[in-house]
This record gives sequence, structure tokens and C-alpha cells, in this order.
Amino acid sequence: MPLLEAVELRDGALLEGALEPVERPLQPVEAPVDTAPAGGDQVDENGEIVDAGPPLGVHVKLKPLEPADRLVREAAYLRDVTADGDDLDAHALAHGCAEPLGNGRLELRGPVRERFECFAGALEGRVQRNPVGGGGTVLAETDSGALDGLGFHERDASVRVGRPMRTDELDYDLPPDLIAQRPLERRDASRLLVYDRRARDVRHRSFRDIVEDVAGSLVVVNDTRVLPARLRGVRPGGGDAEILLLEPLENGLWEALARPTRRLRPGMQLGPVELVEHAGEGRWRVVLHGEPDGEAPLPPYITEPLRDPARYQTVYAARAGSAAAPTAGLHFTRELLASLEVATVTLHVGLDTFRPIAAAKLADHEMHSERYEVAPDAWKRIRAAEHVVAVGTTTARVLESLARDAPLAGRTDLFITPGFEFRRVDALLTNFHLPRSTLLALVMAFAGMEETRRLYRLAIEKRYRFYSFGDAMLVL
Repeated sequence: MPLLEAVELRDGALLEGALEPVERPLQPVEAPVDTAPAGGDQVDENGEIVDAGPPLGVHVKLKPLEPADRLVREAAYLRDVTADGDDLDAHALAHGCAEPLGNGRLELRGPVRERFECFAGALEGRVQRNPVGGGGTVLAETDSGALDGLGFHERDASVRVGRPMRTDELDYDLPPDLIAQRPLERRDASRLLVYDRRARDVRHRSFRDIVEDVAGSLVVVNDTRVLPARLRGVRPGGGDAEILLLEPLENGLWEALARPTRRLRPGMQLGPVELVEHAGEGRWRVVLHGEPDGEAPLPPYITEPLRDPARYQTVYAARAGSAAAPTAGLHFTRELLASLEVATVTLHVGLDTFRPIAAAKLADHEMHSERYEVAPDAWKRIRAAEHVVAVGTTTARVLESLARDAPLAGRTDLFITPGFEFRRVDALLTNFHLPRSTLLALVMAFAGMEETRRLYRLAIEKRYRFYSFGDAMLVL
């Protein structure tokens, strides 16, 4: 989302191109503070501070700029801050919401020394204002050492400056009968919950109707192919063992999950797999004799056998390397794809898909890196697209990594949590995810924490099917 150029006053005149003519000239005002003026103001020859904010009700036109590297929040109130830089309500400027977008700092304005947080989540109704000495929560210390009350996000107040997010905030209760045990006969017969963030509107549709909702957008998919990576064996002393291949390493080694780990030892031969070294958390380095030739690695919450292994692959799967399917793409048919403008990226899904967040605080979770690759021509199309729909959390992580100048091929450990600023994902198609998962944290980052909770409650009430073979949600 483009940002906005800060308003400045130079030699008594507004910067050319920054603002269109206003209805009245700017008037000097009494200095509201007895220290240096705020960053967007100028002091005239009489020592008075001239407020550079235009009169309320006047609309100004600002130039879009590239996001700053240190910016981690979105602009407050997207009805005021638009994608094309037009129609910015002057109220946003009058309260200092333009300048913090450029430098990540909050601005002091007004005779009562009010402080404002201008980084509310996308599409929230407004920013709560709390003057010093009011009832707002004290969240930060000013440069001078005095504490000022900071305004915070009115509806999503759980994301606050200085307050780490707890992992238990990713919890929710799901009736077990809503966990989909098998795919539907037709891929595109699944249900689709469509949430429009701007209108805060929810629609219940069939997945095959998605063409109407993403018309004119570039739909980006992850073309990874799932390996037949679940291998079964027998331990030398008797008893079953199971190996799940995660990804190939150097010198013919693989990273794998193995169980029962406490009964396994380096040097053991389990069918075509030889155990080499235990790496902790159930992970092993192993040697695989031959190519992966096992079963589809279905998640543990799916207890029914899969009759057709192809149903755990997307119809566009091309590059083998994943230990799990990018499940948001399982709903597409070839006919449906043919009616869309599509670009592809590759991210091979690894360990974190199987690993719940164990840390009490989200910030303490270590995200394992995963391999990705994007063709130069594909990234050129994606970067230039007016509106991008990311199909799945894996696709979103690739796009947001590249939007932060990551190379076109490599590994990413980008952990997207609430408060994250999305730079290239405009809409997100995703399935309904497990509690305490990094995937659910990403969805909350995109849709908002309270909104995601509300949508999940609604999906349960309407009996949507959850997880890998379940229904889908499109967040616009």
C-alpha cells in the first residue's frame, strides 16, 4: 500500500506538488509547547509556530512513496488514505498522522500535548485519542522522559505498543466433527467465506464463484509438489517406526521427523532409511536409499486413509519438494484457473507446518526457514500488478519476503504476526487453520485479530469444514 509524503512548510509556502490549493491561507497559531516545534512545523521570525495542517474538510492530494524499511504498521483509517494518493481527508494531517508514516515516530500536537498513535490496523474505524492525564493506557516514554498517554487501536486493542502477543490468543474451540476427513468429490464444490475488510461485509459463497470476487486481480499460487514422504519401517528389535522426510540436505542427507524418537538410535536401518544423527524435537538427519516412495504425508488430525493421493496435490503442482500441501490451492480446478490471471511462485513447505507454537509469547517462537524460488518474469508481473491475491499463507510469505528485497531464490524464515505491514499482498485466500499455529497468526495479521476471531466463530456457527480438506476464506 503506498504511503504519503509528509507535509512541510518552506519559506512560508507549501512544497510544490505536495498539496493542492486550499480554501484559505495558513494562519499563525499560538505555540502549544515551550520546547522545539514538532517535526512538521516551522517557526516564523516572531518565534511563533505555524501549523502546516490544512483546514478540516479540505481534501489534499499527496504523492505515493515506497514504504520505509522500519515501518511495521499500516496507516490509520483507509477511508482517508487511499491507494492512489487521492482524497486524503485533512483530518488525518491535522492530527499528525502523515508524518509518522515517514519516520515511525508519533507527533505531539495541540495545546494539551495530546499524543496520537497513527498506526492502527488496516480498515479500522478510527484511532482512539487519549490526552496526557486522561484515561488511556500509558504505553511508551517520550524522548524527554515524560510519560504521555498513547492512543491505541479502538477495536483491536490487543495489539499495542510494548505489549507482546501471547500464544494463547491464537486459541479457539472447534467441534471435532468440523475437521474435514476427506476431500469433496469436486474440488471447487467447497464453500467460500468472503470477507470485505473495507465494508466489514461477509458473504457465503461456493468456491467456484471466486472468479467474481477476484476479477481484475493477479492470482499468485504456490506450485510446490508434495513428496510421497511418509515412510514406514520396523525397528531392529521389533516394533513399528515412521519417518517423515522434510527436505534434502547436502551430501545425500535428508532432514526428517522420526518416531518413536526415544526408541531410535543413530545407525538404525528402517526400511530404505538409515538414521544418522538426532537433531532434537523429533528431527533426524537420515540417509535415504533411493527416491521418496511412501505415502502422502497427511496431517495427524486426518485419520481416514486417502483413496486418491492426487487429491493432496494442487492441480498446478509442478516442483517436488514439500512435506505438506499448500492447502488453499486444493480448491482450484484447471477450468477455474483458466478463467483467471495467474502467476506462480515456489515455496517448499517444511517443519513449521507440523509444529505448533510452544512458546508462551509469540515473539519467542523460532520460525524454521523454508526454501523458495521465484522466476524473474513472474516477480516482474507480481511487482507491477495493481491488485494481488495470494493463494495461501505460503504464497504470502514468499511475496512479503521479496517485497523486503529478499533474493529471488533462497530461504525465508519470515514470521508474520499481528502488526505486520503487508507490502505486496492485497487479498488473501486461505483455509481455516489450527489454533496456536503460525498460519493463524498470519491470517490475524492480515484480517485483524478481533475480526479473525469473529470470522472463525461465524464459520463454526455456519458449520464450515476446517483444516486441510476443509472450506476456504477469502479476505479482500
